[in-house]
Amino acid sequence: MAAMKPRTGDGPLEVAKEGRGIVMRVPLEGGGRLVVEMSLEEAKNLGDALESATG
Repeated sequence: MAAMKPRTGDGPLEVAKEGRGIVMRVPLEGGGRLVVEMSLEEAKNLGDALESATG
């Protein structure tokens, strides 16, 4: 039987290349994680948007 892992928001932001795409795991306040899978092009566009927003 698989071990049950608690769902907590603790931990760092994680970004990893999985298969042909990028998976980003963002810890949330109150627990849990937001998991977003995107293509390499979408990841680049997100990076550009974040860079322009932060100056």
